[in-house]
Amino acid sequence: MASFCTQRSFSNSSLFSLVMALMLFTLSTGCASRSWADEASPAVKILVTYHSLAGNTERMAEAVVEGAKSVPNTVVVLKRVGLVTADDLFSSDAVIVGSPVYWSNMSGEVKTFFDNWQFKFGVFPEFKMKNKVGAAFATGGQVSSGKEVTMLTILAAMLGNQMIVVSGGGAFGASATTEGDSPGIDKKELADARALGQRVADVAKLISRAPSK
Repeated sequence: MASFCTQRSFSNSSLFSLVMALMLFTLSTGCASRSWADEASPAVKILVTYHSLAGNTERMAEAVVEGAKSVPNTVVVLKRVGLVTADDLFSSDAVIVGSPVYWSNMSGEVKTFFDNWQFKFGVFPEFKMKNKVGAAFATGGQVSSGKEVTMLTILAAMLGNQMIVVSGGGAFGASATTEGDSPGIDKKELADARALGQRVADVAKLISRAPSK
């Protein structure tokens, strides 16, 4: 009887050890597989471009970059709109454009940037930006200064190029009010900008992994 009890105790102990070993092995290989998958998946390139005079839109752009870089295996290029080249544009998987509000619209420099897609970079008739991810952010002096309209005009230009537009940090993108009772950009607005960059990177990764037809 004692021998049987000892044998059963030994068997139960062995079974428990075997189960624990299998669990640890599964967890370790699972983590390794996820890590390998992140490293093996192709990097996505995101172009963050903007126009800024007072430095407010530039600060938002830097926060957008931080958010995009928080997603593993993401390469981010930050440039002013006047310095963007055709290679910067066409080699990117996503483009995030920021503008100050000028008369409830994007600035002239940002509008010229979009015009350059056709007249300088030659995106038509091939629609070279088709199925790339696009997003917008804006800064304006007052609460109702036209930030949403500005972001919508940016998104409309992207839709005209058959891009896939996404939002983040707000209904149409990230925005900041730079005048009034608390001048400058606050922590919440910078957090919204980071959220926009992160979402664009996440969506760009999903699209890059989707099988092509």
